[in-house]
Amino acid sequence: MAAKKSARKSAKKSAARRTTPRKPAPKDKDLNDLFYDQLKDVYFAEKQILKALPKMAKAAQSRDLEAAFTKHFHETEGQVDRLEQVFRLIDKPARTKTCDAIMGILDEGKEVMDEYRGTEALDAGLLAAAQAVEHYEMARYGTMKAWAMQLGMHEVVRLIDETLEQERKTDKDLTILAEGAVNSEALAA
Repeated sequence: MAAKKSARKSAKKSAARRTTPRKPAPKDKDLNDLFYDQLKDVYFAEKQILKALPKMAKAAQSRDLEAAFTKHFHETEGQVDRLEQVFRLIDKPARTKTCDAIMGILDEGKEVMDEYRGTEALDAGLLAAAQAVEHYEMARYGTMKAWAMQLGMHEVVRLIDETLEQERKTDKDLTILAEGAVNSEALAA
């Protein structure tokens, strides 16, 4: 008896699925569309990073960390220029798409600046926040490079790879700064 009830329920659910109108399928999207969406996302992220880096440099207590943030600010300006070149190469308008991920990472950096201002731990927190940004960027640029390769966008691959290598170097430099003095100073306090 229970088996018959179960079979009837399944049959009703199947019939309901067949008669339930489906949403019209969105325009077929492909890897080109996904690449463009990701490009807009990372363009937004780089512009937000440009706003955050001077604040981080000003908050830094270590001159070396301040110099690292200032250097990366200028590199980021070049990265924005390269992204604009990519937009031109794919013949799409240079637009941004709000990236909640980078906003969350940058908000965490602001919290560190507010909560640790004037403490020995501030620079360690700023470094951690900066490296979170670098890791986000490396993930995005790595994915975009792979997609551009798949799409046969050779000049785009070159531009993205140039930025990806800069991001990797910045991350490495920040690690050296953290391990060299900043984390030890935070611990000593």
